[in-house]
Amino acid sequence: MPAPLTICLWYDGAASEAAEFYAATFPNSAVQAVHRAPADWFAGRRGDVLTVEFTVLGLPCLGLNGGDTYRHSPAFSFQVATADQAETDRYWDALVGHGGEASRCGWCRDKWGISWQITPVALSRAMADPHLAPRAFQAMLPMTKIDIATIEAAIRD
Repeated sequence: MPAPLTICLWYDGAASEAAEFYAATFPNSAVQAVHRAPADWFAGRRGDVLTVEFTVLGLPCLGLNGGDTYRHSPAFSFQVATADQAETDRYWDALVGHGGEASRCGWCRDKWGISWQITPVALSRAMADPHLAPRAFQAMLPMTKIDIATIEAAIRD
């Protein structure tokens, strides 16, 4: 029985590579199935990888090798809650260091154009507190990867 909600991600021929990378990078992630095209189609040939079923941090996803028609946008992103700086660094470094691109305020993009927010729980908690949020927000604005010690120092002062 399929999951009641699955994220479908469009790739230009790299769905298997992306799914394998996510499975190796994040816990509770795996590639479940690879489906090949039963016939030639607009973006490939019979036998090419058409879709890949996988999970990222337990979230069901489907990678679709749909060709170069569509591109990813930061309007959609995965937000990953991290427990500490080591976990933040590990995910950030994996995504950016594997051909991705750093952005601002904890956002980055992987080599396939998917946007990720690597967000420490400490930042989320501070942003949820109306008294701490202004200081946490100001501390976060100049950052690329989030530095938890800087956030904690800003809300402590």
